[in-house]
Amino acid sequence: MDVQQLTVVGAGQMGSGIAQVAAVSGINVVLHDIKEEYAKRGYLTIERNLSRQVEKGRLSKEQMQQVLGRITLTTALEDARNSQMVIEAATENLDIKREIFQKLDSITPPETILASNTSSLPITEIAAATKRPEKVIGMHFMNPVPVMQLVEIIRGLATSDEVYQTTYDLAVKMGKTAVEVKDFPGFVSNRILLPMINEAIWVVYEGIAEPEAVDQVMRLGMNHPMGPLTLADFIGLDTCLSIMEILYEGFGDPKYRPCPLLRKYVRAGWLGRKTGRGFYVYDQ
Repeated sequence: MDVQQLTVVGAGQMGSGIAQVAAVSGINVVLHDIKEEYAKRGYLTIERNLSRQVEKGRLSKEQMQQVLGRITLTTALEDARNSQMVIEAATENLDIKREIFQKLDSITPPETILASNTSSLPITEIAAATKRPEKVIGMHFMNPVPVMQLVEIIRGLATSDEVYQTTYDLAVKMGKTAVEVKDFPGFVSNRILLPMINEAIWVVYEGIAEPEAVDQVMRLGMNHPMGPLTLADFIGLDTCLSIMEILYEGFGDPKYRPCPLLRKYVRAGWLGRKTGRGFYVYDQ
């Protein structure tokens, strides 16, 4: 199946990015959020991103308007009923995602594919909230979506081959490189990345080095484009903690235990760039 109409649930950083790359690739997109102001904020983010492309000569003004014209905003989940596929990009919380999928299952036709952009939660458990587990799949984009090449595609226990192929083809159509991974906590990307970030936080917690020094070691010594603590602030320390807790609970292995300093910062509301303070202080 060639996806021509797509609904994206959640107009935040990830959802707006997914909507942008889909619209750029010629797909009509319904961008949903629970409040009109959230949906409009996502649209404005897309408009700003495209304007930069126009300034750099990578896109004409006419092309930009064509892309924006493919995006429709809504606060009614019922508007997903005409889409061939829905990608959920809501808060990384299993109960919230299961509730959304349950609603989508009752709203959309039986043939509609329901995908989650979850970065670590079990696809099989999300699919169990529906009556079509064979039509449920994981489609984990990387942040920022318009820039990052990778999409992890995660089959649930019941996901059909046809649904996998449609999802793979959609990722390619959106200009991404799709990699199939199994349905285990953290998949591949976050199972490797987040323990590294967590270990960097332990180094600071134990007084071995300051955040700047840790990041310099990884950038200059390991050739990472961004230090792990800068990256943690970019991701959001609350998101980092959530993923570490999923890994810790999912595997029951103490190597995934979140660092107490990470918990402390999250409880203090120091979540990184989005709150103006994490391991570093940012101008809002």
